[in-house]
Amino acid sequence: MTHYGLMCPASTGHWNTILPLGKELQQRGHRVTLIGILDAQAKAQAAGLEFRVIGESEFPLGSSAEFFAKLGQLNGQEAFKYTIQLFKDTTNISLRDAPKVIKDAGIEALLMDQIMSEGRTIADVSGLPFITICSAVVLNREPSVPPFMTNWDYSPAWWAKLRNKLGYKLLNRATQPITELINNYRREKNLSAYSNANDRYSQLAQISQQPAELEFPRHNLPQCFHFTGPYHSSTGRVVPDFPFDKLTGQPLIYASLGTIQNRLLGVFQSIAEACQNLDAQLVISLGGSASPEVLQGLPGNPLVVGYAPQLQLLEKAELTITHAGMNTTLECLTNGVPMVAIPIANDQPGVASRIVWSGCGEAVPVKKVNADNLRIAIKKVLTEDSYRKNALRLQAAIQKAGGTKRAIDIVEQAISTGKPVLN
Repeated sequence: MTHYGLMCPASTGHWNTILPLGKELQQRGHRVTLIGILDAQAKAQAAGLEFRVIGESEFPLGSSAEFFAKLGQLNGQEAFKYTIQLFKDTTNISLRDAPKVIKDAGIEALLMDQIMSEGRTIADVSGLPFITICSAVVLNREPSVPPFMTNWDYSPAWWAKLRNKLGYKLLNRATQPITELINNYRREKNLSAYSNANDRYSQLAQISQQPAELEFPRHNLPQCFHFTGPYHSSTGRVVPDFPFDKLTGQPLIYASLGTIQNRLLGVFQSIAEACQNLDAQLVISLGGSASPEVLQGLPGNPLVVGYAPQLQLLEKAELTITHAGMNTTLECLTNGVPMVAIPIANDQPGVASRIVWSGCGEAVPVKKVNADNLRIAIKKVLTEDSYRKNALRLQAAIQKAGGTKRAIDIVEQAISTGKPVLN
């Protein structure tokens, strides 16, 4: 039996990815501890896992809600800049607190969310093997793939590679404060500084919950990189009440902007206007951004709820209008549901561009959202068979990819042998 530690950002999307992996490890006889701010304790307990806290001085009440509430009101570059500052602060907390917590808990191996740039450094300082878990869009950089925060189309052409190179330079500049923080810490611990962003990831195994079919063509991924498909589970999730008796039996359009960047209430207004004359029922989940009463009287009288049982509704949906968060995107594709994406910030534009590229949906940038633009995209996805066919194609790919069990097979092999697991 191995004692595994799990670390990921303090947000629902990342918890929903890593907790099912932890539960699978536990069911195979391992000991599993989630490490995070107190926000995460309830999630760990709901999943039946152990918990260790970091960041108590910064989050004495355990809540990051204030930070996410502000982020939820932003989009585009403003949201990205705010996210970078937030990640710098949390990186500092992790580097300061996590190694001691890991040592005191007797943890023997680590699963680190790829979005945590400090993951390898924490493992190095702790002297432990670690696995990189890609819960968001794949962050590994290569010349032919656009930076994750852009909505740029994929192209192998020379001009696209030049565009991408410039994009990565801008990304390096934006994330320089985090890079300097980590490299200074590494020097203090007599570790070499990173020369390349891809050096931050595990050399034993890097595991993505995307199916390969949702990713742009890749040529430079390491041999230990694996596309396993998603880890969806009810593990650690609270299933909210929902008035299923109010579903009319019409084709269901499900709209959600996630649980963080979801406070742009005008977008919900535009969604309602775009759907009001369709022969369909619109269900809007606000993800805690506001009380449903705030949006009463929307055009078309959609069913508006604070939170929705997303996995259950996607089994009934004909179309999802989404912020293009990776978890919602994969949950849609698991159910063969095509999408209209409204990417708001961070990796969402990159996910949306992959939705369009794979043919399972359309995208409307948040700055171009209005009822007319959305109506055109919604009607196109609902009426043209190719979108549903491609969503079903990706559904089949997900079913073959292996999901949670394959991911943990890779984890166990890497940790037990101490050698890279090659794809």
